[in-house]
This record gives sequence, structure tokens and C-alpha cells, in this order.
Amino acid sequence: MIRDFKIKTLMKQEKLLKLLFELIKNSKRSDRDLAKILDISQPTVTRLRKVLEKEAIAQYTVIPNLSYLGFDIVAFTFSRSKELVHPLWEDGKTWARQHPNVMFVSTGQGIDSDALMVSVHKDYADFVRFYQIFRRDWGKYLQDFKIFLISISGSAILKHFTFNHLIEAYEKETGK
Repeated sequence: MIRDFKIKTLMKQEKLLKLLFELIKNSKRSDRDLAKILDISQPTVTRLRKVLEKEAIAQYTVIPNLSYLGFDIVAFTFSRSKELVHPLWEDGKTWARQHPNVMFVSTGQGIDSDALMVSVHKDYADFVRFYQIFRRDWGKYLQDFKIFLISISGSAILKHFTFNHLIEAYEKETGK
């Protein structure tokens, strides 16, 4: 009885992963199309999708061509805190929300830094204006800024940003 439960649980997990991978490839597909691809019923796909939406899908989104939107600069800003600034994290979240060109902010470790911010900018002048505001607002809390700029129109992009490669990475790591 327990063994049957484990087998059913493993089978459900496998179906969930297969569905997740298909949605990563193309989230616009209908449940009917996904059912055909996965060889399961459409109601099962709908139930599994609801589970994934609660547990594994942060959001459905499009990864746009930034040049099409008028952005040419992607900035990676690495910084180090002058001291532990946990009380400022809420202020940091608010600041990031007020600057919609900030795509990602997180604490971490590496390159003698403990924070990373990724932002997009129309051009270099736009980045400089943003950076001046950032330094004004956060310079007293952060030190040792390191900037890595990518010009979308002028850099050699060797592999475009996409989540489709997660499927290959997962299969390689798990041997599936």
C-alpha cells in the first residue's frame, strides 16, 4: 500500500516536471495541446497546471527583446555593505519598486561583494543619471561599487537569456 502511494507520487512528480518543462518551452499552449504532447488527459493537465501555479511557477511572462523596448544598456552593479543593514532591506525593496528599470536585486557573496542589482537603461547617459541617484540614496550604506555594463547593440552576445536551457540543465544534473 505504501509502495503504491510512493509510485503514484513519483509518477505525479514526473508528470509535473514534464508539464513544467513544456510550459517553459511555450507557456501559450492550451491544456488540450499539452495533453496531446504529454499523452495524458486534458483535465489532468489542468489539475497539474494548478498545482504548478501554486508551487513552481512564479509568474507567466515574456522575455522581451530589450532593444525593441529602447534599452541598450544592461548594468550589473555589485556592492558591499559597510555593515549589516538588515533593517534597510525594506527600504531597499521600496527603492527598487520606485525604479522600474531595476530588474533584480539580491544579497549574495562573491567578487568581494554582498549585493547585486541588475538594471536596464536607454543609453549610457541614462545609466549615469540612474547611478548618481543610486549613489546618492545608498552610498552611505554601501561601499566598493563594481559595475559591469553590457551594450546590447555593441556586445557579442554568445548565448541569449532564456529559461529553455533549464530543461537541459535539469536533465544533465538528474541523468534523465
